[in-house]
Amino acid sequence: MSIPLILVPGIQGRWEYMRPAVEALSRDFRVLTFSLGDATSLDDYCDQITQTLDADNVDRAVVCGVSFGGLIALRFAATRPERTSALVLASTPAPRLRLRRRHQIYTRLPWILGPLFLAEAPLRLREEIASALPEWRARWAFRFGVLRTLPGAPVSFSRMAARARLIASTDLTADCQRVSVPALIVTGERRLDHVVPVEGASEYARLIPNARAVVIERTGHIGSITRPDAFATVIRAFTSDVGADPGVGPRDRVA
Repeated sequence: MSIPLILVPGIQGRWEYMRPAVEALSRDFRVLTFSLGDATSLDDYCDQITQTLDADNVDRAVVCGVSFGGLIALRFAATRPERTSALVLASTPAPRLRLRRRHQIYTRLPWILGPLFLAEAPLRLREEIASALPEWRARWAFRFGVLRTLPGAPVSFSRMAARARLIASTDLTADCQRVSVPALIVTGERRLDHVVPVEGASEYARLIPNARAVVIERTGHIGSITRPDAFATVIRAFTSDVGADPGVGPRDRVA
């Protein structure tokens, strides 16, 4: 029986942009995912995870959060350990992150500055994409895949701004100490992540009891989709080593 893994998307909120990771992980896991809805707290998003697990009759799952999704995954593992078999945080913002001044302004004027924020993304990610995908055809195929996804999975600037405000107003240090399941912290190389400082993401390896850390080489912030096979490989090795359970559904549970 495949181990269930629920994949929580990043600040843009749409699972469709995680499709390369979903496809790579699906070779070894029963992958569940969803798009983030409206929420006023991380706990609201945790309820979405619970609803997704319940809808698929899954009792426990590996909870894997990417970037902003890692904050949700951490809160879920800390407050719902009975539903979590293991925790994976990938390129997650620091547990106590202060937004840069320009990002604070963006959260107040999302419809004006949101398009600018997205327009800057290719510049922030250019070095990382070139490192992960050294062959030019692969780089263009990756970019085309993102553009092809956009019409069917539009992002909401106001929701992204609300999520950014959550990042700035939340301190997850105490939650780290409450995590009782095996945890893996995944980052890219420090020199290549121009979105979330690796030093901040690496704090989780220190704060979460017995957490492990791994760096996916030739990636920065988006290694889960630029090198999805490598991403899936490190998670498969981790879950195999810690013996994550297969997540027997409530109706199938043996007394």
